[in-house]
Amino acid sequence: MKTAPAILFALLSLLATACSTVSPLRGTSGRFVPREIVVNGASHRYQVFVPAKDAGGDHPPVILFLHGAGERGGDNRAQLSAGLGPYLRAHANDFPAIVVLPQVPAGEFWLDANPRIALAALDAASREFRGDPKRTYLTGLSMGGYGTWETALANPRKFAALVPICGAIEPPPNPEYARLRVAGVADAPDPYAALAARLRDKPIWMFHGARDDVVPPGDDRKIFAALKAAGADVRYTEFPDANHNAWDPAYNTPELWVWLFAQKLR
Repeated sequence: MKTAPAILFALLSLLATACSTVSPLRGTSGRFVPREIVVNGASHRYQVFVPAKDAGGDHPPVILFLHGAGERGGDNRAQLSAGLGPYLRAHANDFPAIVVLPQVPAGEFWLDANPRIALAALDAASREFRGDPKRTYLTGLSMGGYGTWETALANPRKFAALVPICGAIEPPPNPEYARLRVAGVADAPDPYAALAARLRDKPIWMFHGARDDVVPPGDDRKIFAALKAAGADVRYTEFPDANHNAWDPAYNTPELWVWLFAQKLR
């Protein structure tokens, strides 16, 4: 039988563990951990980058990353191969945010149920790793750039800032992607003005390559102009020598991270 002091010590130890604000999975270096969530009876796998315990504080910011068409599938790995995944590996020791990386099945887009599944993964990871709900951000590249607009339009109060990269509203030239569009404003008489009106209160930093022949930059230029006309807090960086891969120079822009982590929901 335990003595009274021993019982008191055990209770205090349990209380200290329960009150801890740092996940036990946060070690000396950031790392990816696989996770799974059930939405409407179906299981969906995703990855979470968990920052090092010395990075980001007790309640780190949270980023939802939406991959491009080339990373679709069901392996729960390909979405780490382009864009934010390689950047996180290179900065595993000091990147301060939780990053949630869901994966769209082959042949699908960030449309229909897929944004809802991504948000469910975001919410689950934020709870598990104690993310900061007021510093939750959304970024994506190419197909995920479209998805950034789509997801933000459906959930404007969820995110403190948006970073769409080489995205658009209208479908790209390749007929294989004829269904790819921002459905949330596709039927509006002026989809650019409609998007701007709904997201004008959201800090946004857009990136594109001037030589992009996969998703040409013309659509992003129209989005930027519409957002500026609506009075939005928006930035647009167009890399003059970049083709479709604008994500590597974008994520390697130090000012982006300073700006992003300064944004906070009011």
